[in-house]
Amino acid sequence: MKILVCIKQVPDMESKFRINGAGTWYDESDLAWRINEYDEYAVEQGVRLKEQVGEAEMVVLSIGPDRVKEVIKKALAMGGDRGVHVKDDAAFAKDSFEIASIVAEYAQKESFDVIFTGMQSQDRASAQVGVFLAEMLGLPSVTTIVDFSYADGTVTASRELEGGLKAVVKVATPALFTCQLGLNTPRYPTLPNIMKAKKKELLTVEVAELLKVDERLETSRVYFPERKGGGLVLEGDVGEVADRLIAILKEKTTVL
Repeated sequence: MKILVCIKQVPDMESKFRINGAGTWYDESDLAWRINEYDEYAVEQGVRLKEQVGEAEMVVLSIGPDRVKEVIKKALAMGGDRGVHVKDDAAFAKDSFEIASIVAEYAQKESFDVIFTGMQSQDRASAQVGVFLAEMLGLPSVTTIVDFSYADGTVTASRELEGGLKAVVKVATPALFTCQLGLNTPRYPTLPNIMKAKKKELLTVEVAELLKVDERLETSRVYFPERKGGGLVLEGDVGEVADRLIAILKEKTTVL
């Protein structure tokens, strides 16, 4: 079995964000970087499937500048066998269709039985790359999975639906799955596995070799939401504050 896991490096969401000079994305300087949280679940599920099957190879792919090698190495330390770095210093400017087409161009050269992606990235949150990729490769896709089991070439997966509902679906491989938070518990790479990961293959491919399509979307502007006014802080004796709060609720809302 051959397994492909697609991951993305994103800023730590606790970082202090600034808009870049062009006003089309965030300023990438002085940010801390990490693997996209949804993708950690994809990596863990890929490793679990590999361990279950026994004879399997897991490939980890990421697109971006040289710094994305760090998240690839983490995925390799978690259990991946080899990494593919698609070098692209302008990956942030590409839309979901372009990103999916880059992965598809690489993936079609290898016959992957199972492909895992995160449900969405934490920065763009488009949730489109996985389904675009499946369509380009002619594969069935199951999105937003929160449970996964494999037996005899068939995957049984639970999907998260609206309103707390779940759907259980079965699909024959090859197939693609996008992973939701809570699918599993991602493992921490051990020190021995971190050392082993340094010796694993990490191939770098220039994006120009794989990008064969034009952009479909262009980001014209990125901005912070406008503030709608400051909050009101009530100070003083507890009884007095409670009376003032009740008065405000009666006057300005329909709560009371």
